[in-house]
Amino acid sequence: MSDTELDDVDREILHALQEDARGLSSGEIAERTEASSSTVRKRIQRLESEGVLKGYSADIDYQASGYPLRMLLFCTASITERGDLIEDVLDIPGVVSVQELVTGEQNLLVTAVGETDDDITPVAQELLDMDLTVADEVLVRSHETTPFDDFSSE
Repeated sequence: MSDTELDDVDREILHALQEDARGLSSGEIAERTEASSSTVRKRIQRLESEGVLKGYSADIDYQASGYPLRMLLFCTASITERGDLIEDVLDIPGVVSVQELVTGEQNLLVTAVGETDDDITPVAQELLDMDLTVADEVLVRSHETTPFDDFSSE
């Protein structure tokens, strides 16, 4: 975790990147922030090097790409081991994300995608084989995101 202090320019850069990291140039972001294009580029480099900006990823519509099932698996792991298990869980075919939860009995939230139930069932089995308890499974109909509004000056 970073202890970086973010100012209004940093927040506006982060908001713009959340909206469209691929489509916006540093010049277009500069217009939003009223900073120069070179300042925006330097700020982005600093945010990356400090770990605030971890990377850029595609927002894939799994359903449209032929993988209509998105399953949330709420798991319970030993508190001392849950953080160490994340990389292994991410290596399971079909798993697209893992979140470490710090309250409640279920302390790992695993998201898996697949074409059929036969794609998701092995994910649950591998989690069980890792001595995780799968406490609940939830089938997701849709998943939408929006940029974090605290980063916007509007």
